[in-house]
Amino acid sequence: MKKNLTIKAFIVVMLTGSLVSCTKKLDLLPTNDITSTTVYASAAGYKQAFAKVYGAFALTGNQGPAGNGDVQGIDEGTSDFLRLYWKAQELSTDEAVIAWGDVGIQDFHNMNWSAANPFLKGLYYRSLYQVTLANEFIRQSADDQMSSRGISGADADKIRQFRAEARFLRAFQYWVLLDMYGNVPLVTETDLIGVTVPKQADRKTLFAYVETELKAIEPALAAPKSNEYGRADKAASWALLARLYLNAEVYTGTKKYAEAIDYAGRVIGAGYSLINNYQNIMLADNQANTSENILTINYDGLRTQSYGGTTFLTHAPVGGSESASNFGISGGWGGARTTKNLPNLFPDYTGTADKRSQFYTTGQNLEIKDQSVFTDGFAVTKYRNVTRTGAAGQSLDFSDVDFPLFRLSEMYLIYAEATLRGGTGGVMGTAVNYINLIRNRAYGNASGNVATISLDFILDERARELYWEGFRRTDLVRYGKFTTATYLWPFKGGVTGGRSVEDFRNIYPIPTDDITANPTLVQNPGY
Repeated sequence: MKKNLTIKAFIVVMLTGSLVSCTKKLDLLPTNDITSTTVYASAAGYKQAFAKVYGAFALTGNQGPAGNGDVQGIDEGTSDFLRLYWKAQELSTDEAVIAWGDVGIQDFHNMNWSAANPFLKGLYYRSLYQVTLANEFIRQSADDQMSSRGISGADADKIRQFRAEARFLRAFQYWVLLDMYGNVPLVTETDLIGVTVPKQADRKTLFAYVETELKAIEPALAAPKSNEYGRADKAASWALLARLYLNAEVYTGTKKYAEAIDYAGRVIGAGYSLINNYQNIMLADNQANTSENILTINYDGLRTQSYGGTTFLTHAPVGGSESASNFGISGGWGGARTTKNLPNLFPDYTGTADKRSQFYTTGQNLEIKDQSVFTDGFAVTKYRNVTRTGAAGQSLDFSDVDFPLFRLSEMYLIYAEATLRGGTGGVMGTAVNYINLIRNRAYGNASGNVATISLDFILDERARELYWEGFRRTDLVRYGKFTTATYLWPFKGGVTGGRSVEDFRNIYPIPTDDITANPTLVQNPGY
């Protein structure tokens, strides 16, 4: 499908060499002949650099899908942001297991990861790399920099909007780091290149930084639903604030449920609506879902080729007796499935009642005896590289399915949960109505509607609505169920029936390489 942001093959800022000293080199100048002087010499150059800031969410390098990755020291095919983020958020929970034996990948579900885990290291440096790109663009798009290059008028105004969006993307990545790792280096455009040693910020500082940035850029962002597809606007900023505030007690010890209600309500009131068919959310032509999707990572089977993103999500769950052609792919990778906990949340496994129940069960065992056997655990059919008419995407090897970072139903769920948790400004009747909008779409009628809701119901409803979209770990942490014995799933903690693990695993460790390279960093407790 066509995408609005065409990624140019050049490097604004490139991390080179091993990952060992990546954080110290967070703001290094490029090592090739293309420097900021040439890249930012014109308004057109700014737009190309801006495209790279967005493109780094979907691409793994400048040539792709393999051979010259942005982040060195990890297999480029596994270095995509979404693939790494999804593993950390889903494989560590009841929603996903994987059959593969890559070094470190089974650590997620067994919950025995260490600071040397290559996937946690990859996500950490991928997020910091994207911060680096944003920092460079923000630095170069300051008014004095544009003025020195003779850029003014309408061109300068457009670049100022680009700059606000780059600040949003940076804030998003710092939210990822805040949620995953807790205490990470905080580097902005004001830090001197090659001089400043990144200083570690604690969770409260990172929370305040993300919150302040999102509020500061709001006036410069486009109105909701008025920007190009795949670019951030005010609604995206509100959605991230709503998510941030919902988890504020975990991040800072201070509840912010009233604020979560406020910002979720702003998105809800901005003119969005649910699409009619839940099963169309993750298809190859889901760029049509603009009524529901607030911000997406855009993928194109011809122009954003990588082995991550939704290419991973359309290929990894296909195996056993599944027909690859039903998924618009040339062949499955026989990897990802789910534990019994997820399908057991639905009234049936077939989607007859609740259409969100999308599982392949033929030849698959509900019970998992061996995580390395693909047929142990139901396969998930949510992501398919086919259009609404059943036609395959542009490529059988790379996906056209866009990934929604934010969509409307999450805002409904945030409003309802924050109201149940006592947030002022929330109305229980309104919260129930929002949940019933979600369930009415799921059931196709009012037969699944509810009269009352509870916090436990909301946790289950979030799983039914948002499974495999990268929410589950954060949700279970917020509910106090990620590490404790109050909620178990198969092979939690590495044993068949599940067990509790140490509470320090509610956040991931800072990679050993970065601790070694930067003496100012302190490892998270327990690691």
